[in-house]
Amino acid sequence: MKTRIPILLYLVFLTTLQALADEGMWIPMLIEKLNIEDMQEKGFRLTAEDIYSINQASMKDAVMIFGGCTAELISGEGLLITNHHCGYRRIQQHSTVEHDYLTNGFWAMSQAEELPNPGLNARFLKWMDDVTDQVLEGVNTSMTETARMEKISQNIGAIITDAVGDTHFRAHVEPFFAGNQYFLFVEEVFRDVRLVGAPPSAIGKFGGDTDNWMWPRHTGDFSLFRIYAGKDNKPADYDPENVPYQPVQFFPISLRGVQPGDFTMVFGYPGRTYQYVPSDHLRMLTHTIYPRLIQVRDTKLEIMNAAILKEPGVRIQYAAKIASVSNSWKRWIGEIKGLEKLDAIQKKEKFESDFQEWVRSNGKTEFYDILSDYEDLYDGYSKYRLARDYFREVFYSNGTELVAFSGRFAQLIEALEAKQPDEIIAGIAERLSLQADQFFKDYDMATDRALFTALLAMLPNNLGPEFLPSFYINIRSQYQGDFEKYAEDIYEKTFFFKPENVKELLDDPRSSVVKKIQKDPIFAIYESANDLYVHKILPEYDRITTDLQKLDRMYMAAQLDYHSDRILYPDANSTLRLAYGVVKGYEPRDGVYYDYYTTLDGIIEKDNPSIYDYDVPEKLKELYASGDYGRYGQDGRMPVCFIATNHTTGGNSGSPVLNAEGHLIGINFDRAWEGVMSDLMFNPRQCRNISLDIRFALFIIDKFAGASYLLDEMELVE
Repeated sequence: MKTRIPILLYLVFLTTLQALADEGMWIPMLIEKLNIEDMQEKGFRLTAEDIYSINQASMKDAVMIFGGCTAELISGEGLLITNHHCGYRRIQQHSTVEHDYLTNGFWAMSQAEELPNPGLNARFLKWMDDVTDQVLEGVNTSMTETARMEKISQNIGAIITDAVGDTHFRAHVEPFFAGNQYFLFVEEVFRDVRLVGAPPSAIGKFGGDTDNWMWPRHTGDFSLFRIYAGKDNKPADYDPENVPYQPVQFFPISLRGVQPGDFTMVFGYPGRTYQYVPSDHLRMLTHTIYPRLIQVRDTKLEIMNAAILKEPGVRIQYAAKIASVSNSWKRWIGEIKGLEKLDAIQKKEKFESDFQEWVRSNGKTEFYDILSDYEDLYDGYSKYRLARDYFREVFYSNGTELVAFSGRFAQLIEALEAKQPDEIIAGIAERLSLQADQFFKDYDMATDRALFTALLAMLPNNLGPEFLPSFYINIRSQYQGDFEKYAEDIYEKTFFFKPENVKELLDDPRSSVVKKIQKDPIFAIYESANDLYVHKILPEYDRITTDLQKLDRMYMAAQLDYHSDRILYPDANSTLRLAYGVVKGYEPRDGVYYDYYTTLDGIIEKDNPSIYDYDVPEKLKELYASGDYGRYGQDGRMPVCFIATNHTTGGNSGSPVLNAEGHLIGINFDRAWEGVMSDLMFNPRQCRNISLDIRFALFIIDKFAGASYLLDEMELVE
């Protein structure tokens, strides 16, 4: 396994002076070459080998991908901690009106009480390697983009086969710097992960959507799970006989707290960032895409929030859906404001002007047309990107739910029409039956019908007539544009809204059901929308995207050349990265300064029993009144959250926040709203990551939940 530095990064490194302060999501295997000196100057007391090593246990062995988040090991018995919102869907799935774990929390008082979670896994990085040369072997500039991608795909397949061999490991290869470099990642995936504990939502989701993305923050955003393995300590499917996983590394937990200026690092799996895009991209997002998507989600949230106030059961059914819809909705609003505050588009345009002058002055003819080509492509890309995103919002993702659910039956129709063997058809029907059980558990027809009516009425106002599915002709001609009447008729005629109807069909999936499904009005809507999406929107979107990928690759290579005096970090791509900075407050607006920490005092100040998200549990109020904080308090107060200058994004939720000694001091869970545009442009004055102080999590586990036996597994550093 090679650990050489990629050639372009190496050339940049040779002439670099210093990386941008606190900005960057760095590749672990390159910390020794690029960052360790700067980290140690900022206070880090360990070595690069302590962070990433293939020869000995290191921090990377205690960090994992957990769903779409990050999690970390905190004991030698496979105990992990992540965010409450990262475990939220699993907590919700275990909840019922009788056992409402969202409202009341859940705590296993022994390993026998821990709850299994089918489909949930934990993925650990075993090693990574620069495989740029192997991936690009046989690739040349005379190839078409399609041929280039096919050759790269073939090479990647061979690399993965060679890396994994006959082991139980999995591997994947990811592009960096827009395809100018490639890295191999070999992972070990554990498939038996059980819920151990979660505070009530009044703690774990305190402040709800109102406080989301905001600072000051008082959210106890954590949950506990445990990884189980076979008797050989290797990954295994769920089995009652499995035993707690024995890791090679887990994080000691510090009780010392944080002070302004303290070194911090976040080690996790950030999702996607777009630091090197042209100004056309920012203009598209802020002027075209985000405003319309915000409008759609305004409507979704208004309808769902009204529904959950009427019925406790609906609140449980739609809690996770509302959280999902609200998260990006609020981030988009913050990104627009943050980019405007930075004059981001103007800054990009100034950079592009300077870049173009450099191209001319240095005879870089291969880069001369990049910016004008971008301008041409983004005209069409904006149009089809909006159509793609809008269709996803309306027909595929927490939009018209019954329409999206009916679409799952398309596979069954295809299998029946192709006269596939009975066992294949039976397998499809069985999967659909399981999906139906989960769907109807979290489905309310009245809410869905309201969403259906409102979203279908909005679509023509936001997309051109060429993007209207064919069923709109019927709405105009037969219903005179009355979407309410149309919805009433559709929901009366469909058989999909009754679980017993679906169950009866799947119990005997004969070919005669094909006509029944195809004639159903809800499925007809899905087919009409999906046909337009698959045959008109996606092909053109994919065609332009392919052209953009080639241009992005050229532009990134040009920027690496242009910035030969700086270290450039690659955009996040859901691979393991390290960010580091310091504990620090900030000024959100003129005349206002936010301190670096919050305490339990702030939770009590926000207490409002009439508002679900601010209804502080009585026991927490009792602990506050008594001041019984144990060894977790500081100066008579109970710390809750803190902020620092680490560069994070989605996917970093649940990431360990570590001090200079590599001890766990917090759990990353959010960014301050004024800095959420950091995915596109970093503002060191206002970009702050928000973390739960690990002492508050321990306080809740011990004093609030009475699950102090869990602390016996941990290594606590006084």
